[in-house]
Amino acid sequence: MRIGELARLTGVSTRLLRYYEEQGLLRPERSAAGYREYGEDAQVRVRQIRGLLAAGLSTRVIAELLPCASGPLPALEACPDLLATLRGELAELDTRIDELTRSRRALARYLDTAEPTTREYAA
Repeated sequence: MRIGELARLTGVSTRLLRYYEEQGLLRPERSAAGYREYGEDAQVRVRQIRGLLAAGLSTRVIAELLPCASGPLPALEACPDLLATLRGELAELDTRIDELTRSRRALARYLDTAEPTTREYAA
């Protein structure tokens, strides 16, 4: 199938599909005329990419994990370094959440100082 059909079937724009290709996440064949041609497995691959992006992973990390992915959700199989990569990503996410929580509390305190009757924002 060509890129337009893949875009229609997955709900992902052709521009984004080309970006996935640039990042090494999709690898279409090329026709004699130079058109991108995707196999039937491309739909599943796009759904895997979307699911991993929704989990907050970067395309760099997704490129490492895709060889371990199966099914559209995807399910991740035990590949070398998979657990270490996921644990590292989770630790980074936890750190960002902690930083955001501290920032939210600080902003809530400033708001409470500016409007002493506004106590609902404190966390």
